[in-house]
This record gives sequence, C-alpha cells and structure tokens, in this order.
Amino acid sequence: MSEIRQDDLNTRLWSAADEMRTTMSADDYKDYLLGLVFYKNLSDEILYEVVDLIENRKPESLDEAQKIFEEAYASDDKEDLIEELINKFGCYLSPESTFVNLVREISERSFMLSKLAQIFRDIEQSQGHFYEGLFEDFDINSKKLGKTPAEANRLISTVILKLAEIDFHHYGYDALGDAYEYLISRFASESGKKAGEFYTPRAVSSLIAQIVTKGKEEKNAFSVYDPTMGSGSLLLQIKKYIRDTPQLNLTGKIQYFGQELKNQTYNLARMNMILHRVSSSQQHLRYGDTLGVDWPSDEPTTFDAVVMNPPYSQNYSADPGLLTDPRFAPYGKLPPKSKADFAFLLHGFYHLKDSGTMGIVLPHGVLFRGGAEEVIRKKLLENSSIYAVIGLPSGIFYSTSIPTCILVLKKNHIAGDVLFIDASKDYKKVGPRNYLLDEHLEKILAAYTERKNIDKYAHLATKEEIEQNEYNLNIPRYVDTMEKEAEIDLQEVFDELRAISTEQEKVTSTLNGFFEELGLPNRL
Repeated sequence: MSEIRQDDLNTRLWSAADEMRTTMSADDYKDYLLGLVFYKNLSDEILYEVVDLIENRKPESLDEAQKIFEEAYASDDKEDLIEELINKFGCYLSPESTFVNLVREISERSFMLSKLAQIFRDIEQSQGHFYEGLFEDFDINSKKLGKTPAEANRLISTVILKLAEIDFHHYGYDALGDAYEYLISRFASESGKKAGEFYTPRAVSSLIAQIVTKGKEEKNAFSVYDPTMGSGSLLLQIKKYIRDTPQLNLTGKIQYFGQELKNQTYNLARMNMILHRVSSSQQHLRYGDTLGVDWPSDEPTTFDAVVMNPPYSQNYSADPGLLTDPRFAPYGKLPPKSKADFAFLLHGFYHLKDSGTMGIVLPHGVLFRGGAEEVIRKKLLENSSIYAVIGLPSGIFYSTSIPTCILVLKKNHIAGDVLFIDASKDYKKVGPRNYLLDEHLEKILAAYTERKNIDKYAHLATKEEIEQNEYNLNIPRYVDTMEKEAEIDLQEVFDELRAISTEQEKVTSTLNGFFEELGLPNRL
C-alpha cells in the first residue's frame, strides 16, 4: 500500500478523537479511541467473513454485509454460522452487536453507552479467554467523558460516527496494524514522560529487531521475548525482518512472548498484536512483574531473541533472597535497590538461548557506575557476554531527554571483544526532539556488521583493552570523536610576526615624516 493511503488512514483515525482532545489528556482518551478502533475492526471482519461464508464473495459495503448477516442469523443457518465465527475469531457478535448497527442506533437516537459496555463484556467472556479483560480501561462511567450520562453518550457517539466513515478493508491487509502503531506513537508524543511506559520509538525498535534477527531471517518458529513489552512495538518489529520462503509462512510461525507490569498497557499490547494479525497460537503474553517471580518458568524458557526497553533506574525490591535466584546468583551481587537496570538485563539474558542475541536500551550509567553494578559488568565481560555497545543520540525518547545506549549480548561470543559505536551525533532535530532517520540506522547496522574500527565512529576493543580500562565501558574511552586541532607551524608564525614588525616600522617612519613637515615633534 502506498504511503499516501497509509497517511490518509492515519490522519482519519487520529481526527476521530478531535472532540475528545478538547476535554481529555492523551493518556485518558487513548483508551477510548483505541478500544473503539479495535471493536470496529473486529465487527467489520466478522461481517466480511459472514458474506464470504454465505455467498463466497466480498460485500459491496458494510451495510450490505449487515443485511446479509441479519437474514442469515434469522435462518436455520444461525448455529452453524456462530460456530464458524467462533472458530475463526474466538468470539462472535450478533447482528445487534455490530459496529454498523450501533451507527444505525445513533442515527435513530436510541444508542446507549450501556449497550456498548455489554457488547465489550460479551467479547471478553468469549470461549478460551483470549479477549478476557481486554476492555477493562474503557470506563463508560468516567466523568472525563462528561458530567452526565447524556454528555458521555454524545461524546462516544461522535467518535463512533467518525470511525464509521472509514472502511478499513479499503486500505489493505497490514494498514490497520500500522495505523494503530501510528496512533500509539501520537499518544506517546502528547503524553510526554508517561509515554515511556508503553512506547519505544519505531526507529529504535527497528534497529534492535534487525540486530537480533541478523543471520536468522529464515529461521522456522523464531521466538522472541520482551520482559517489559509496553504496547508490544518492539516485539512486533521482529515480523518485518523474518522472511517468508516459497515453502514456509515463517512470519506466521513467530512465537511472541511478553510480560507487562501495568494492566492498561498489557491490554494495549494484546490489541496491538491482534490488529497486526498475530494469531492466538503465536501470542504468549502475561500481566506480571518481571523482577518478581520468574517467567516464563515452563518450556520454552529461552528464546532466539530478547528485546527490552525497560524503565530506567527504577526502584525494585532487591530482596536478598534473589541472590539464590538463578537469574542473578552467578553474578554474586544484586543491582542497587534504586537502580534496577542490571536486574532487567540479567533477567533477559537468563532467558536467551545459547545461540541467541539480546538487545536492551539502557542509560549510559550502566557502562561505568561502580559498586555492585561494576561487579556485575565485570562478570559479564569476563564471560564474553557483551557483544556491542551502541551510543544513541539524546532526546530520541518521549519519556526522557538523557542519552541512552543499546547493549547487545550473546552467550556464544568466544573472542570476548566488544564493538563500540558512537552514533550520538547522527540525528535530525525537529522541534524539541531528535529523530533517527533510515540513513542513520543504515550507518549503525553497517558498522555493526563490519565489526571493525571506523575513525571517530566505531572501535573494536579487545578483552585486554577493556581490562586495562578497569571494565569501564564509557564510550569516549574507546571512540575518540574529538576533532584534532590544526598543527601550528612555529617558524611560519615567527616569519609572520617579523613581517608585521617590519611593516610597523615603515608606518611609524612615514607618520613621523608627516609630523616633521607640520612642525610637530615625533609622536611615535
């Protein structure tokens, strides 16, 4: 699909919440807009499926599909139709519960928010628990929707009518998933610091995804784990770099494992997965605390790739009992209670396959801080676990302006050398934020792949060199980006000073001659 059509869909979806933006913050109205987009897509997909099952064709319009559904639902085919829909979608909607019918009720002034809430409950209670709790944050009783039920009813009706103008099928197979990601990024932009809880900018996600899939683009049943998955944006980028073959649909076999601490964000990731057409058999998502009880604890427990953008320098329990936990025990120390950065890293690394690759975004402090973190860093380096350190520009995240880095880890890196890349100066500034462009990503990936010294950009440090630097990984120790001052030719300087002195003597002599002609004493 062309970028123009994708941009059109993105813009139309974003404008559907125009009225909400006048009374709510992005962090509030995102749950309503994203919930309605998800529901409309599910409803429309069901209507298209009904017409395909009954008449083996695509409907001319959603209104036509609704009419065919109503007729079939009233016939002897009703039970067979319901069974078919449940098999495909894991749930079904009655004709009265479709998005199209709600639009009709709004035009007839009979729509009630309570009915929409019931539809959502029915979807959540479908067989298999696939949709369980998905709409928990769509609170129809919130005063943020309006002071009275009538005001809330009118506001949601406005959004429904705006969305009704959009036929998602018109935009192609992957368009809605990409549009959903676009909406999440826009919410992140408006939410500021809160955005760090649910969104990793696409450029960073793309960079990590390309690093961890390198050499495994055609691996069957590729598995990826994100222990702090947010909206799932990092996980979903993997799909773009696994290549289908003529014999195998490899993207349809990727196994996605993810965990998220916040229920609201966990549900956002589930919707994001479904709208990107990730099947239920590929999704293994959990609402839980990554630094609490270890998960996954049942097979599989290790993965081809681990990707992470955890909250930076977060507090955690640092319970001494964790020293017996196999995730942390080999390192002899626990990360500081006020800085969980290495705790997240060690958790992810524990769940990496011996042949896998891990990419994690962290603040620069993990590269050089002392104490327990130094002990852990030294152990990782002695074990040849750190493969690369990539310095990113500051200001590329919505949640923080501090510079960050990507640590790449492997378990089978026998040589033990570490590649340092300083990409901190490569970005495009737009307003208060900095952006990584495709050309910047290509430069980083080329340096990562070549794994050799590049003047003022990359350095491959030996194990001995790192030991000499006392296991300090601060990038400027290895990549010198300072421009050398031009060498000064002292003889040339002396000659120039001598010439100036000679010229000054000539000027003085001339001026004194003028003074004598005027009968004045020499002034110089």
